[in-house]
Amino acid sequence: MSAKSRTWRATASRYGQGILAHHQRTMARRKPKRGQATSRGYRGAKRQAAKAHQKIARQRQDMARKWARHVVRDHDVLAVEDFRPKSLARTTMARKAADAAIPATRHELINMARKHGRILHLVHPAHTTMDCGRGGARAKHALPLSERTYTCTACGAISPRDKNSARVMLVRAGLQPAGADRRRLDRPPDGQAA
Repeated sequence: MSAKSRTWRATASRYGQGILAHHQRTMARRKPKRGQATSRGYRGAKRQAAKAHQKIARQRQDMARKWARHVVRDHDVLAVEDFRPKSLARTTMARKAADAAIPATRHELINMARKHGRILHLVHPAHTTMDCGRGGARAKHALPLSERTYTCTACGAISPRDKNSARVMLVRAGLQPAGADRRRLDRPPDGQAA
């Protein structure tokens, strides 16, 4: 095995997408013509691509489970967008949506909240970035992703876009947005001794 090949394998092993892309390219090269039987090399590449797919899915599920456990451990009541990414699957953001593993993360968050006895509110995602978290007024136009600060035209409130969306979700869930940044009092933040 050449040094270049070993370097590629070391880099690709860190990123499952690289391995998957490699096997998919191999499959494409070895794909039989119409009417021909599949070769042993094609079937082997297909098996390897399926194994890479399975590994990536397991890694995403593991990451989602760890993140959900961390969030549920730190908070008693949660409000989360009931986001369904099917609409993103047909857009240019399909790969990013798949990498984020939104459905798996939401599923694990629901399971962890149920397991640990936490309250979880699923909030409808419509207009969470357009509504004001303080006054409830809706902006007349959708904010582009490049605009990271939300400014309300009705009450003049200025806040970071993500914080404003979080406040809107808390209000819709019937929770008090004033306590949005607080953590559970019975455990210290990560890295600090009790």
